[in-house]
Amino acid sequence: MDVLLNLRAFLAAARHKSFSEAARQLHVVPSVVAKRVNDLESTTGTQLFNRTTRNVTLTEAGQKFHPSATALVAEFDEVISSLKRNEGKLEGHIRLKAPTSLTVLYLADVFSSFQHKHERITMEVLLVDRSVNPIEEGFDVVITGLSESYEGVIDIPLCPLRQIVCAAPTYLEGRAVPEHPRELADHDCLVFKPKGATWQFESSRGPISIDVPQRLIANDTSVLFAAACAGNGIAVLPTYVAKDALNSFTLLPLLQDYQLQPTWLKALVPRRRQGLARIEAVISWLRLHLEDVPHWDKR
Repeated sequence: MDVLLNLRAFLAAARHKSFSEAARQLHVVPSVVAKRVNDLESTTGTQLFNRTTRNVTLTEAGQKFHPSATALVAEFDEVISSLKRNEGKLEGHIRLKAPTSLTVLYLADVFSSFQHKHERITMEVLLVDRSVNPIEEGFDVVITGLSESYEGVIDIPLCPLRQIVCAAPTYLEGRAVPEHPRELADHDCLVFKPKGATWQFESSRGPISIDVPQRLIANDTSVLFAAACAGNGIAVLPTYVAKDALNSFTLLPLLQDYQLQPTWLKALVPRRRQGLARIEAVISWLRLHLEDVPHWDKR
């Protein structure tokens, strides 16, 4: 058990960048945290923290060790939790990453209803709009519309993620409306940073890739949506963000003869977490509420 205590001290100190704050969280005195970290460094044979009088920060070796330490503690907690389960009820902790705009608009309610149904489940939901390897960053589930996959991680499709090229009427006034993707080169474009400035389309003659001019780059679709509605340029937006503006003609669809390459919302789950009942339950819940045609795309 000493190794487990040492690992918990290491993780708390890494999280709070302070032995004193780690000690408060663990209900011990700072000297105990320092001793446990020293013991762990002795066990691993390497220095895990750079120490100053004001704070502690992970060394390069500490950063490499952190994901493994997180996984080890999580696995132990899962074993203990499984022994305590009764009455067939789910319990345990789920650490989950999800896209910002989609969560604010839709997934927050899905997560809330799941947790309401399973009163013994605790959750940590972080909103991140970049590619995340769940193993390296200690997530049980990563929900993403990005294409990246990772070794040791299962990709589980959830639902199609329709996107549309659009712009405000005020932007199009006095400009030639693009009729072919290559004409985007003559326009101001609003770019979602995680996907980059290469927009990919399908046509009857095959795929088309266009590098677009970047008037605005943002890592959140809400920023791009606001800029598009203000008439600042042409954007590629998911329909869950743009549908109301399209219905009210605040935004107009463009290039409808050229479909954007299909995108799926998917869940990334570390292979070693896939069989856990609570992880399978939250994935099933997401699939139930998203379906093959998510409700924001239903008329």
